[in-house]
Amino acid sequence: MPEQEIELHGHIIDSLILSKVMDTITRCGAQFSISLMQVGQTNDDLSHARMTVSAPTQAILDALLSDLETLGAEIVGAKDARTIAVEIQGVLPDEFYATTNLPTDVRIHGEWVPVAGIEMDVAIVIERKQRKARCVPMHQVKLGDAVVVGHGGVRVHPLERPRSGSEEIFSFMQNTVSSERSKALVIHDIALAMHATRARGGKILLVLGPAIVHTGARQHVATLIEMGYVQVIFGGNAIAAHDSEAAIFGTSLGVDLQSGDPVQDGHRNHLRTINTLRRYGSIRATVEAGVIREGIMAAAIHNNVQMVLAGSVRDDGPIPDVITDMVRAQETMRAALPGVEVVLMLASMLHGIATGNLLPATVHTVVVDINPAVVTKLADRGTTQAIGLVTDAELFLRELVEELRALGKLSKVAKRKKGEAAGAGA
Repeated sequence: MPEQEIELHGHIIDSLILSKVMDTITRCGAQFSISLMQVGQTNDDLSHARMTVSAPTQAILDALLSDLETLGAEIVGAKDARTIAVEIQGVLPDEFYATTNLPTDVRIHGEWVPVAGIEMDVAIVIERKQRKARCVPMHQVKLGDAVVVGHGGVRVHPLERPRSGSEEIFSFMQNTVSSERSKALVIHDIALAMHATRARGGKILLVLGPAIVHTGARQHVATLIEMGYVQVIFGGNAIAAHDSEAAIFGTSLGVDLQSGDPVQDGHRNHLRTINTLRRYGSIRATVEAGVIREGIMAAAIHNNVQMVLAGSVRDDGPIPDVITDMVRAQETMRAALPGVEVVLMLASMLHGIATGNLLPATVHTVVVDINPAVVTKLADRGTTQAIGLVTDAELFLRELVEELRALGKLSKVAKRKKGEAAGAGA
């Protein structure tokens, strides 16, 4: 039987990596034989395992090794990553290596080099002279680009259970979806992660669907922006149109947001809003003219939040700021992601999935929707690091704002006490 020796390094026991590897091998009808097992004795100690994997055919073994690599298995005696030059612009070689969203290394001149800009379902291009590797979407590959093919010389680092710290909520095992879990505890931990992210200068991204406006949650989002907890917003034509409609007319889809009653000719309000935005030429110009005075768009403009609005075939108008070229929209979203450490996807399936496809697995991701299918679909599409909360977006955001306000007060008290202590010491 064809066989290959593999190694596993890291916290492979308590992170369940070893058990996943063994389960994957047996499910494929293959076998394994462990030749070395060193188990770490403390939280800081790493474990090390070496095993030989054998399969009925070489084809089965090759496919199995590819699956095991996504779990962190390293092929013993691996050679440099093999590449084939692109012969047709925008077309990959047949055997191209398709990335996961996990941290990945490739072997160049006998050394492991991290792949820059990792995201799922793209190719890896190597620059051998510079000893660099980077992710490149299919449509962006150029003639002569050296694209990694096969699975040899590629190493993937699976997510491991956090060893300590306040962001335990984002451990690799926390991606289950439940409407029964204690939301207050989860929201508290999310607030802690957001607070810590901003303290170290990291960015927070909100992916917003129009239900944020329909459910009356827009003011909570505006508050998060004003508190400094939002640096980037992804959305579509609808979130901008309905938030602006609420600011100008006090309605959302023609329904009065205060009384909940339809207003006379209210169905025209979102079109009148878009027409106004088009008259002024942009969201920023409309805000600066004083036509839009409050809400998400006004807060984003006043606080210089980067907004990427990607359109769809059903959009009315659209608003001038909306990017209608989908390739350009995706590239603009991708360019906005460096530095983002926390993502909140709120009541948005299509833009949520699109964002998830671009995110490294190391980015803390929260998906909130009243529909369990939306939350589940994110994980099914590969965003397995996401925490799923099945709840109303308004309730979630209201509680999140309160948690962050409480953390802000605690931080001020701690700083004051620190200053008093320093003064007393002097």
